[in-house]
Amino acid sequence: MDRQRYQKQMLFSGIGSEGQQSLQQARVLLVGCGALGCVVADLLVRAGVGLLRIVDRDFVELSNLQRQSLFTEADVRDHLPKAVAASARLGQVNSTVEVEPIVADADFSNLPGLAKDVSLILDGTDNFEIRYLINDVALQQNTPWIFTGCTGSSGQIMPVLPGNGPCLRCLMPHAPPPGTTETCDTAGVLGPAIGVISSLQAALAIRILVQGPEKIVPRMTVVDVWEGHFREVSVAHLTEQAQCPACHEGERLWLNGAGRSSTTTLCGRNAVQISPAEPLKIPLPELGRRLQASGEVLTTRFLVRLTPSDPIKSDDDTETTAEITVFADGRAIIRGTSDPAVARTLYSRYIGG
Repeated sequence: MDRQRYQKQMLFSGIGSEGQQSLQQARVLLVGCGALGCVVADLLVRAGVGLLRIVDRDFVELSNLQRQSLFTEADVRDHLPKAVAASARLGQVNSTVEVEPIVADADFSNLPGLAKDVSLILDGTDNFEIRYLINDVALQQNTPWIFTGCTGSSGQIMPVLPGNGPCLRCLMPHAPPPGTTETCDTAGVLGPAIGVISSLQAALAIRILVQGPEKIVPRMTVVDVWEGHFREVSVAHLTEQAQCPACHEGERLWLNGAGRSSTTTLCGRNAVQISPAEPLKIPLPELGRRLQASGEVLTTRFLVRLTPSDPIKSDDDTETTAEITVFADGRAIIRGTSDPAVARTLYSRYIGG
C-alpha cells in the first residue's frame, strides 16, 4: 500500500488502514462515462479502488466538455471513445489502479458478464432502460448498485442493496414512458449539479466498499443546487409495500430482453425504427416545443421531426446529420445511422424514456 498517497484519506476515521485495504481489493463496474461517470471515476481512482471497469459506447464530442471533466479538446479532435479517453486520463492520475475500458453498448447480452466479478455497480447512464437492466443484473447476482440521475440543476441518488432494501422497481414499478421525463439535451444541465450528485455517489460508493452494504440505510437523496435544496427520503418501507415482482418473485424483464425497446433497421434507408415498450405520454405539440432548443423542429398533426444541432458519427466513422421523426404512439424513425445502438442513444437523449 502506498501510505503516502492515501495518508489524508486514511486519517479519516471512517476509512483508516483497513478501509484503504478494502478499497484496493474492490472491483467496480461503471456503466456510462458521461458527466456523472467522469466525476465518480476520477474520485474513485484517486481514492485507490482496485479495479474500475468503464463501459461506454460513445465518442467524445465538443458539447461534452462543458461538464465531462475527464475529456479535452484533443480527445474531440482524435475522435476517441469515451471509455478509452477516460482510461488514459485516469492512468495519469493513479497508475496503481487498474482501469479497464470497454467500448460497448451495455445490454442484456453482455452486462451480466461485465458485472459478474465486481463488488459494486455504478450508474453513469442517461436512460431508464439501462438502469432497469442494471437493476435486474444486480438482483440476479446479489451485487449492490447506486442509481443516479441529474438534469437541469437537480439530481438524485439511491443505493440498491439486494436483500437489504428496495430496488429500482420498488421505487418506480415501470420505466417512465417516452416524453414524460426531461433529458440533458432538452432541459440542459449545470456542471455544478453534476459535481454535487456524482460526489455524493462516489462518497456512498466508498462507504459501501469500506463498510459493506449491510451498514447502509436505504434512502433517496434529492438535491437542487440552483435553489439550494437538499432532502433525504427514507425508502426502506418500499420493499414490502410495493410488492415488487423483481424482489418478491424474481422477475427479470430487462435481463431477459423483454423490457427493451424493439428496433428495426430499415433496409436501404440508413435508418432505424424504434418502437418503445411504452407509448408516448406527451402531446406532439408539447414535444415539439420541448425540442426547440435541440435543433430544427417540424411539428404536424401526425409527427414531430427533429434535426439535432449536434452531428453524429455515421457508419463509416464520419460526421453526419441525424433526423429523428417521432409519431403520436412514440414510435420513431432515426435517419443517419443503421446502428440500433446509436438509434437508441439518440432516442433516449432527445425523447427520454
